[in-house]
Amino acid sequence: MSTPSLRGPALLHLDFPWGAAQPRAWRWVVATVLAIAVSIAACAGLAALGVALFPSTAGYGHYQFGDYARLTFIGVLGASIGWPLTTLVTTRARRLYLWLAIIVTVVSFAPDVWILRGGQPASAVADLAVMHVAVAVVTYLSMIVIAPQRARR
Repeated sequence: MSTPSLRGPALLHLDFPWGAAQPRAWRWVVATVLAIAVSIAACAGLAALGVALFPSTAGYGHYQFGDYARLTFIGVLGASIGWPLTTLVTTRARRLYLWLAIIVTVVSFAPDVWILRGGQPASAVADLAVMHVAVAVVTYLSMIVIAPQRARR
């Protein structure tokens, strides 16, 4: 019978391969660059869709390219760095990375809730939340498909 302190690592499959199962560096770089580019393009499309669906949001400050592109770049870069770090602690990194992506995405809604409470248009804030989800999906898939974790050596 395992103790509660030992169940956590087993549940998360923390077997600590310490670099023996990491993705290839060049593939990680390609996945990161692609995730940044596709995420920014997705945000641009969602901002345009938001204005098309809700014309009153035209000119909305957070729909400005510089605003969402900068934040998207930072977020995707951080999430991309998380992928090889996750592969350091488990040979089943996809599951842990997925859960981390979900947790970070939910936490990323906090600023949206804050600006919504501050009187920002609900339709625009909902679009921003969809942008968070799109960026998370693009980044997760880029990492696990383009820069997959290698089998433990």
